[in-house]
Amino acid sequence: MPSSSLSSAQAARESLAARLKELRLDADLTMQELADRCAWNKAKTSRVEAARTAPSDADIRAWCGACGAEEQAADLIASSRSADSMYVEWRRMQRTGLRRLQQANAPLYGRTRLFRVYCAQVVPGLLQTQDYAHALLSLIADFRGLPNDVGEAAAARVDRSHLIRDGLHRVVVLIEEDVLTHRIGGDSVMAAQLAHLLTAMAYPAVSIGIIPRSTHRVMWGPETFTMFDDQRVHVELLAAKVTVTTPTEVKVYQGAFTRLAAMAVYGPRARTLISRAIDALD
Repeated sequence: MPSSSLSSAQAARESLAARLKELRLDADLTMQELADRCAWNKAKTSRVEAARTAPSDADIRAWCGACGAEEQAADLIASSRSADSMYVEWRRMQRTGLRRLQQANAPLYGRTRLFRVYCAQVVPGLLQTQDYAHALLSLIADFRGLPNDVGEAAAARVDRSHLIRDGLHRVVVLIEEDVLTHRIGGDSVMAAQLAHLLTAMAYPAVSIGIIPRSTHRVMWGPETFTMFDDQRVHVELLAAKVTVTTPTEVKVYQGAFTRLAAMAVYGPRARTLISRAIDALD
């Protein structure tokens, strides 16, 4: 996993560890004294303060109690849970199937006003047809050994895409040209999906840029990511989803998106690439 993807989660863990260490020092306790009060081994205290071991909710409550700072426990527990949620394995998120995962993000999608999406391999979810979504989610379910609720999940994904036409949201999408030729589903599925891209390009709130294979690159192709306004980024990896909320790291993705956008073609030139991909299916 790229170090940039883990950095937000690790920074949050290190920040929590530093706050716990400060509580111990403010209470004038040694590591051994805190361990004795919490009824655990001194090594555990050391691992927590070094951010090598993530403390449980109970650990944080015991730590705060030992330091006479019980009032800080709730805030520290919230910080700990936030750090844990930054890096979440897909198998944990999808263990009850794909439909619930699609529905779980509905509130976030509803309140976001500007989406910026970069994809190097597949059509972004907001622009997928139901047949394309079904074919792609079937591959995912098979690879990860998930419950077979692909039909319901594909329907939920397509239902969520209504926001690209409701006038309340703006969607800016950048895709690599390879996305147009990666065969997800049969030829008829791909043809319909590519035709849908041509249709979506006419929506007032949608901007679609395609980065040609032949372009001079001023930014390498990073991992797939979606920006939700200027507050949050979801990074999709093979094994996990990473949530980035640290402002400085959100800005890194903003900068990457700007560079990627400068390499893309739009309007008639993008339509030509899509039409060429459709013709290649014949």
